[in-house]
Amino acid sequence: MPANPISQQDLNLVLAHTGPLWRQMRGQRLLLTGGTGFFGCWLVETFCHLNRVLALNAKITILTRDPAAFAEKCPHLVSDAAVTLHAGDVRSFLFPDGEYRFVIHAATETWGRQPAESELEQLSTMIGGAERTLEFAVSHGTRKFLLTSSGAVYGRQPGGLIHVPESYGGAPDPMDPASIYGEGKRASELLCSIYQKRSSLECKIARCFAFCGPHLPLDQHFAIGNFIGDVLAGRPIQIQSDGTSRRSYLYAADLTIWLWTILFEAPALEPLNVGSARDLSILELAQLVAATLNPETEIQVAQKPIPGASPARYVPSIDRAETLLGLREITTLEESIRRTAAWHRL
Repeated sequence: MPANPISQQDLNLVLAHTGPLWRQMRGQRLLLTGGTGFFGCWLVETFCHLNRVLALNAKITILTRDPAAFAEKCPHLVSDAAVTLHAGDVRSFLFPDGEYRFVIHAATETWGRQPAESELEQLSTMIGGAERTLEFAVSHGTRKFLLTSSGAVYGRQPGGLIHVPESYGGAPDPMDPASIYGEGKRASELLCSIYQKRSSLECKIARCFAFCGPHLPLDQHFAIGNFIGDVLAGRPIQIQSDGTSRRSYLYAADLTIWLWTILFEAPALEPLNVGSARDLSILELAQLVAATLNPETEIQVAQKPIPGASPARYVPSIDRAETLLGLREITTLEESIRRTAAWHRL
C-alpha cells in the first residue's frame, strides 16, 4: 500500500528552518543511499518540496535495491521529474555518471534480533556500503558528504551519565555480536576520516538517537512505534521489559531540519549528536502515548524492576549542535505522537 505524503505543515516547518541554506543546492545533484527507509523518505520528500518551492533546478538520485518497491511505496515521489532511481546494492552499485556535489549515506540495516547468519550480512552492508559510497563521492566531484551515524557508537551509556556528549570515549563491546550496529557505525566514521584525508571531501557526521514521526514502523523494534500501534489497534500497550530504561525522542521533521543543516553547514569531521535531550522511562513513554491518544488504554509491563539497579540510558547531550549550528528541538513529544498517529490513520 502506498505511503501517505508528509503533511504540508511538516514540509513548511522544514522550509522555514532551512530555506536560506538551500542556495548551495541550486542546479546541483545529490546522491542518496537508504532512500526507502525512515530517514530516506523524509529526506527525499523535503528535497522535492524545497526544490519546487525555491525553484532550485536540483536533481536527486536514489540508490535502491528494488526500484519497483520504492515506486510502489512512494509513487508521489517517483513521479517528480527531479527524482531518478538507481538500482544496486550499496556495497557494489555501478556509479551513475556525472558530478554529484552532495552525497548522503543513510543506508543502514537497523535490524532487531536476527539469526546468526544475518550478522555478517549486516556488518558487510554497513562497512562495505560506506566504503563504496565514499569511493563514489571522491570520484564524482562531491564536496559535502553526510554520514548518518548513531548514538550506538558510544556503547552502553553509564548510569551516572545522564546525557552522553560527543566527547565520551566509550565504545561497544567488540566481543558481543549485539554490538554489530555500533561497531559498523564506528568503522563508517573512521572511513570518513580516512577518505577526507586523501581527498577534498568535507565529511559530516550525524550521530542519530531515537525518533518519532510519519514513516516510522508500528510493528518492529521501535518502542514508541509499537506503543502508538497498540493504541491505534485498540490493544493494551505491551512493555516487554521492566519499563525503567530511559530514552528520548526527536520528531522526524526536526530530525530532517538537523540533517540538512548538518550537511550544508556543520564543520567537517565534527560529530554531532542528533536527538532530544528530554528523557523519560519506557513506562513513562507508554503512559504519555496512552494519555495523548487514548487515556483508557491499559498498560501491561512484563517484568518487575530490580531494586537498586541503575536504568539503562540512551540519551544524547545536544549542546554541541546548539552551540555550533543553533539547532534545537522544535516539536514537543506530545505533538510528535499526535502527528505520527494522525499520519498512520489516513
